[in-house]
Parts: sequence; C-alpha cells; structure tokens
Amino acid sequence: MKTLRNILSWIVPIVVAAALVLLVRTYGVEVVKVSGGSMEPNLADTERMIVVKPLSVKRLSVIVFDAYGEDPNAAKNTNYVKRVIGMPGDKVVSKNGYIYVNNKKVNQSFISKSERTTGTGNWTLSSLAKAHNWSYKGNAVPKGHYFVLGDHRSISEDGRAWGYVDADKIMGVVKVPFWQGTKEHRVNVNGMAS
Repeated sequence: MKTLRNILSWIVPIVVAAALVLLVRTYGVEVVKVSGGSMEPNLADTERMIVVKPLSVKRLSVIVFDAYGEDPNAAKNTNYVKRVIGMPGDKVVSKNGYIYVNNKKVNQSFISKSERTTGTGNWTLSSLAKAHNWSYKGNAVPKGHYFVLGDHRSISEDGRAWGYVDADKIMGVVKVPFWQGTKEHRVNVNGMAS
C-alpha cells in the first residue's frame, strides 16, 4: 500500500500538470516565435509573441494559423503570422498602394508608404483568383474565411498568392507582451484591430 501511495504521489501531479498545460494551450495562451520577415517592421524574425485563444478575430488583427492546406507550398506543422485584411463577405481591392475594403480606404498607419506600395500591386479578389486559379473565384471573402496580408508586402507570401484562411485553421490572435519590441510596434500589433 505504501508503494502505491508513493507511485501515486508522483503520477498525480504529473497528470494534473499535463492536463493544465493542455487546457492552457487549447483555451488560453501560447508563446510562439516569428519565423521570417513577412511581418516586419512590427514583428521581427525570431521575436516571441503571445497567441491568445480563443479571441475574436477582427479586421487588422494579427493572427497565427495553420498554413498547411491553405498555402500549397506550406509543409505540415507550418504556422504563419499575418494580418487580417478581409473578413467574411468583404470586398478587398488594392489600388496605388492603398487597400480598400468595401470601398473604404483601410488605415495602414502600421506600415510606411514604401511598405504599402512596394510589392502590393493593383488587384481585386477576383483578379487574384483568376491569376492564381483559386477554387473560389468570387469578388468577396467567402463565408467562414479571412483574407490576410503580411505587413512587409514585398516579401510576404500571403493571401495574394494562395487565397483565403479557413476560420478553423486560426490558432489565435497575436499579442506582443509589454516587454517586447517598441511601444509603436506593440500598438501596431495589439491595438489596430477594429
């Protein structure tokens, strides 16, 4: 009996700790690391950030999602960090360095003029769909999906190439902790969503 108690005194705390970790990762927060420069200048390569889940996804939220099956070039267990530009039902257009959603210019104060214009191009969702042979060729973001872009448009592999992110693939919304980056970068990631 004493041996059983000793064994249980080790096993029970381990099981409880594993369950807590699983609960936090599933329903709470997770720390992840940025890989690549597609979200510069607001999130740098190798920077650590917090992913909050579940949290309401809004226009201009920065999200982490499972890219496998969304981007045809993404391997299994590959996560992307991008900014939500189009919500389900939105019509998104890029013209002369400006993004318009439902005919309203999007405030892109989170990136410079050069970052807005270099590599962004002029397009509509339907022209991108036709050019890249997406399965959904409508002129609005389909129900249950989001259209995302990287902040560093000239190097970002994003929705312009492969289309939409399924809502079920979103892991959570990115928040930069107070000890990371500059105040401006934290506002640009944490405070732009509307």
